[in-house]
Amino acid sequence: MTNQLALHERLELHEILTFKNLCLTKSATMHGLVGCKQLKSILETDVSEGKVHIEQLNQLLEQEGEGS
Repeated sequence: MTNQLALHERLELHEILTFKNLCLTKSATMHGLVGCKQLKSILETDVSEGKVHIEQLNQLLEQEGEGS
């Protein structure tokens, strides 16, 4: 039995990856514009965690691409 993703799962991953990239861009942009220290901290956390999540999604898609 293989652990390959079905086509609809791959499409869903691409959609999530696109959304995560958009969120990361917005958080990184807003970080420089906000004055509230608490909000700035939340955005910093969002950016760092978003980068990790994007990398994980990319790795999953790359593994699936190699397994095809």
